[in-house]
Amino acid sequence: MNPELNPRLRLLASVSLFALIVLCVAWETVVAPLRPGGSWMLLKALPLAVPLRGIVRGNIYTYQWAAMLSLLYLMEGVVRAMSDPAPLSVLMAWGEILLSATFFLSAIFYVRPAKRAARSQRA
Repeated sequence: MNPELNPRLRLLASVSLFALIVLCVAWETVVAPLRPGGSWMLLKALPLAVPLRGIVRGNIYTYQWAAMLSLLYLMEGVVRAMSDPAPLSVLMAWGEILLSATFFLSAIFYVRPAKRAARSQRA
């Protein structure tokens, strides 16, 4: 029995993950870096690039662990939104919050039918 997976949620997850990668790189290199001229903080986008292929392909396992990974970015966004002194950095932090929450929710709801189907097969 194949579960009915929502292609719109898959697209939303893919787009929000890619946008989060772009935001992290732009934030730490051009828009509002910690140091003038950019910083090594741009490497924070690297862990997000690892699951990108599996997310685009719709791999359920990748969705599960990447959703948990996105919570780290949500957490960083909240901390920096509340603590960064630069208004532009705060704006980028709110973008990180929005994109990581969007990815998390779309990934969780994309995987939900597959998890239900697996649970019903075991019972």
